[in-house]
Parts: sequence; structure tokens; C-alpha cells
Amino acid sequence: MKPHLDSLLLLILFALIVSIPACAWPVETGLQPSTDITPIVKTAEPGTTPGDIPDSRIVVQSYLDAWKQRNYALMYEMLTSVSRDALSQEKFTEQYQNVEEEAALSGVDYEILSLFTNPDTAQASYRVTLHSVLVGDLVRDTTMNLRLEKGQWRVQWDEALILPELHGGNYLMMDRKGYTPSRANIYDRSGKALVAQTDTTAIGLIPDQIDASQKEELFAQLADLTGLRVDTIQALSDSAPVGAGWYIPLGVISADQAASRYDILMSYAGLVLRPYKSRYYFDGGIAPHVVGYVSAIQPDEVDEYIRKGYQQDERVGRSGLEKWGEAYLAGKRGGALYVFNPQGQPVTRLAEASARPAQAVFSTVDKDFQAAAQLAISSFTGAIVVLERDTGRVLAMVSSPGFDPNAFEPVNFNSSTLIAEISNDPDFPLLNRATQGQYPLGSVFKIITMAAGLESGFYDAETTYQCGYIFDELPGVELHDWTYDYYLSDRRTIPSGLLTLPQGLMRSCNPFFWHIGLDLYNRGLTTAVADMARGFGLGKPTGIVGLDEAQGNIPDPSVVMEAVNMAIGQGDVLVTPLQVANFVAAVGNGGTLYVPQVVEKIASTDGTPESSFKPQISGKLPLSAENIKMIQDAMVGVIRNEKPRGTAWHRFTGLDIAVAGKTGTAQSGSDRPHAWFAGYTFAERQDKPDIAIAVVLENLGEGSDYAAPIFRRIVELYFSGQPLKLYWWETSFNVTPTPVPELLSTPTP
Repeated sequence: MKPHLDSLLLLILFALIVSIPACAWPVETGLQPSTDITPIVKTAEPGTTPGDIPDSRIVVQSYLDAWKQRNYALMYEMLTSVSRDALSQEKFTEQYQNVEEEAALSGVDYEILSLFTNPDTAQASYRVTLHSVLVGDLVRDTTMNLRLEKGQWRVQWDEALILPELHGGNYLMMDRKGYTPSRANIYDRSGKALVAQTDTTAIGLIPDQIDASQKEELFAQLADLTGLRVDTIQALSDSAPVGAGWYIPLGVISADQAASRYDILMSYAGLVLRPYKSRYYFDGGIAPHVVGYVSAIQPDEVDEYIRKGYQQDERVGRSGLEKWGEAYLAGKRGGALYVFNPQGQPVTRLAEASARPAQAVFSTVDKDFQAAAQLAISSFTGAIVVLERDTGRVLAMVSSPGFDPNAFEPVNFNSSTLIAEISNDPDFPLLNRATQGQYPLGSVFKIITMAAGLESGFYDAETTYQCGYIFDELPGVELHDWTYDYYLSDRRTIPSGLLTLPQGLMRSCNPFFWHIGLDLYNRGLTTAVADMARGFGLGKPTGIVGLDEAQGNIPDPSVVMEAVNMAIGQGDVLVTPLQVANFVAAVGNGGTLYVPQVVEKIASTDGTPESSFKPQISGKLPLSAENIKMIQDAMVGVIRNEKPRGTAWHRFTGLDIAVAGKTGTAQSGSDRPHAWFAGYTFAERQDKPDIAIAVVLENLGEGSDYAAPIFRRIVELYFSGQPLKLYWWETSFNVTPTPVPELLSTPTP
């Protein structure tokens, strides 16, 4: 019977082995427990049978699996009573954690080589592989001794359970100094630095110490250095308590800027210059929401980043490309791993690996154009997105208010004050309104409603509608056209009258589009407009890589009133400016939706591209070429037409660049609506690819009054390199007092 019992025991043992769940360290390690196990060899004392011996292999594997999971409490419970008496759980855990941190381990793997079992003792031989992110894999064969206690196998503690070199109280230490590459720069598309490691200088004022005879000259110098307006600096100075020695941080300038006029600056009383070396974001932050920022490793993150190979005093990316590109920008760290004896003397070097240089990230934005676009909207809360119409490249992305990424550098003398200002700003400057701001779209959405009407087959270019002040097709409901609101303040304003469908978009006739939404719903096409909106890329992320984005909201209407509201971009419709720029680009290019991209290339230190921008098509607009052309012509009519009657024609007089667009005034829940303008150019110039632009200004007023002039400014900046026409609220370029709505006569039929 004995051979039969041995076979049965082996079958049972194999079943136990394969039934034990596989465990691993963090998912990113990709490690799996080994299944290539050498057959177990058992020995027995005379007078015993294998059936009397508990299965020690399960304990060995359970202990090592618990190590893979970092479950040190379970491992400690598996030790012999003598081991636990000699070593506290805290000290035991510390042993493993010290190895994990010093060796910068991403995971552990093992392979059981052999197992010898006696009635009350056992010994397992196994191969352990420590996966270090700094020095690669460390592979060692070692031994685990076990003892039977009260019918259970227990592990006898020894430092050699981790690595044989640690026997006798030795410990590991990683030399990381000199093995950390410098963080790489982020550039614009043409190689102009947006952020770099360099010497910088924090600059500020102590108003109590300013010499009155120098004030005018001092403020002029500061305005030139910081980009702040003289009247802004004056106001900050005047706001400081007199006699308190109050310090006012003004920003950060490069060391070169400070050095070029050092003697002059040092001659001014009350001026404070504090040099430091760190990661410097040029000009107070060019495209800060795209580039992002870095900050120090926080106390509760130290263990995590030490395991990743970082040193405690390093900076890590927190948002934007700084966060997304961390693996490129930080480079590949190296190190030298040593064994030290309990007296603190080096015993041996286990492994060494050199650092590999970091890789620079080139963004798609144009630095000068981006800076000018930021200035164009600096007096408002809102966003601008500019895309290459035919590729999806992001040329500029502005979220206003912006922020200075230099604020998050702790050695910046101005840091604490600047962070407090950012944190306490009720307009949330860290929010990227271009990708995360979710807004009702208002009348720009009529492009989509027109597309749904045309594709339904019930509407065409000759369909007409009498556009009056009032929409009363819903029993008991009276809705007003925008001309009615103008009529209340100016009795000369008359309704738009009889319009074709393209003219309805050109005049932005609310009743016409309410009618389309109602009509399609009543015909059973209840989701036609919502489906078209989703076909235009709304209600889901665009897929842009490197930036966090919101998906917006395109609901299916459940009642007729929701369908009517949706038809003019109100109700529960929510979009991001990036989504709007993206679908307007598709209208302009003939129907191709691209994935917006902000990364031009990843390049090594010598400039060799590791990867480069390639346009990525995400879909096609779900409408015919004929219908796209009809929408394009109607959008041109918004800006220029024979009468003229378009809702924005008066904002584009004298502009020699061919543009198409659509105004939007979206009810926001406050007493002032959001102002929208979105459109594209079709200049077809060889030197300048055509662009698509979306502009939104929060709680400001009519799209034609505010967003359209800013849209025009962006077109001028892109094609001419400078603004050409003053905003109606400007006294000179970029001098923008709080605008008061302009009283203009409304275009009439």
C-alpha cells in the first residue's frame, strides 16, 4: 500500500500547490509567481509515514507570496515564537522596508528550488529576484529554515531570507548622488524654452523703503522685467500697510535678466532681489495649464518616490506635460548598491548602473503666439483654444486667469505668498478651463441642430421659417428671440423675418432652431440632435494626451421641452472649449475629426527625435459633403454677407483674412450669460496653415460683443504677428479697463 499512498500524497500536494492564488507587487511590475518548481524531496524519521508530516511547502510559498504583496504583518505571524521573541514586528517590517527603499524595488519574484522536510524541521532552497528600478535585477539563491510548532510550520527569522549578504545584521545602502540626470526642458514647437533648469531671481518690493524720487523710474523698470503694468505695480504698492515693512512679491525673472541690469536695480531703495537655482518657467508661465508645474516631494510621498528611485529633495511633475512626461523629463536614474556591516563599514558592492539622460518634450504650442493669446484674454475669465484646422495640433491654449508655475518652487522667496494667492483666488486659476471647463454652448450649437435637420431629410437649403420675436409652438409656453430683448431697449429693432435655413444660422434665429428641435422630436426622431452632437465629438473626451479633460454632457431628451432647449445649446448640454474648437475645425476642413495633440516630439539631449507628431483621425462628421458646404457658407454669412445681416459682421469689417464663425450667448444661471465665438479660417496660405478657434468668456454678455472681438484678435496675431484693431473697450492695445457693453444698433433686415 505504501507506493499507492505516496502517489496519492503527491497528487494532493500538487492540487494544493496549483490552488494557491498568485500574488504580486504593484501592477506596473508585471511580475508573476514562478510555476517552474523543482519537485519536493521529503525525508522521514524511522517509524513515521509521509502522511504524518504537515505540508511545509505551503508555508514557504505563503511567506514569499506575502513578501510580494508587502504584507509584512502576515509574514511576521508566520515566524517561530523564538524569532518573534527576539524581534518586534516593527523591527521586522523595518528590515524589509529598508531593503525595499534602499534598493528602489519595484517588485520581488522567487522560485523554490528544493525542499527537505523532517518530522519537526524543514529547509527550503529558493532563488529570489529583487527588481530594482535603479540597478536592475538582483538574483540570489538563499535558504529558509522552518520548525514545527504545535502542528504548524513556522519560519525561523534570518536576514539572509532577503539576501544572503545580509546575514549577521548587514544592511543595504544605495548611493544615488551623481546618478540622477538633470530634468530635461520643455520647449515650444520651434525649440524656444518654456521651462528649463537655470538660475533665477525672485523679485519684490518693500513699499516703505521706496525713495519717492525713484518711484516712477523703478516702477517702469519693474514693469519691463515682470510684464506687469505700471498701474498694477502702483496699486499693489499703495495697498501695503504703511510703516509695517510689508513685502510685495512681484514674480520671478531669469538670472540673465537680473544680471543685465544688476547695477541699475541695486540702486533702487525698496527693491528686493533673491537669487536661487531651480526649474524656471519663463515669463511668469507661458501656457501654464499645458506645461504644468513641478513641486517638492511631500512628506507622505517620500517612501513611494524613494522606491521609484528618486532622491527626497527632487521635484516631480504635478500637472500638464510636467506630469505626463515625467518618465521622459526625469530620465533614467542609476545608482550603486552596497552592503554595509553593522559597524557602518562597506562590505561589498552588489550592483551599479549609470544614469541615462532625460529626454526633452517639445510641445505643439507657439511660444510667442501663446503669450500674445494669453494677453488677449487677460482681463477676463474664460478660455481660448487654437488648433491647426487640418491636423489637430494645438497652437495655443489659454485658460484665464492663469498662474505662475514658479510659485510651487519652495526655494523661491515669493513661493508662500504666491501659493496663497493662487489657493485663495475664487476664479480657481489652476483649473484648465480649455479642457476641464464645462459650459452650455448656446447658439454655436445651432451648427449641430442645422446638421441634424439637414441629415433628417426634412430640411434643406430652401426650407423657410418666419422668424419673429416670439416662439409659441409649445402650448402654454412663450419663448423670445434675441431680437426681442434688443427691441425692449431699442424700439427700432425688428424681427429677422422670413429666412431660409442657412440664413437662420447666419441670423442665429432662435425660433427657427426651436422649431427644428420640436419638429424632429414630434416626428419620432427624439435623439436626432443628441446623436448628431455625439457624432461631432461632444459628450466624450477628445482623447488629447498629456492634459486632463472633462467629457461634457449630451443627454438624450426625455420630454419635448428638453429637445427644444437642446436645439439652441441650452438645458443640460455641456461642452469644453477644446471640444468646440475640434468640431469647428472638422466643419472647416470638410468633415475630419482629429485627436487634438499638444506634444510635437520627444527628443534626446542632442535633439534627435525619439517620436514626432503625426495627425490622428478620430472620426468623420456624420453628414454629407453637400450639407457640410451649406453649413460652411452659413458660417461665412455670420461674418460677411450682402445686406449685411450676420450677427458678427460689424466685428470683422476690414479684416482681410477669410474667416467663418458662429456667435453664441449661453445662459449661465447668473444674470450675465457666457459669451462664445467659434470658427475657422480658410485663407489657404502656404506659409500659415489654417486654424480653428474657440473663445468663451464667463458671465460677460453677448458673444458678438465680447468673444467675437477676441476671436478677431487671435486671427490677427496668428497671421500678422501683432494686433491690428483695438477692442472697442481698449484705449490702446492691451490696456483694458473693465468693459461696459457697447451700445450698437442691431443689424436689421
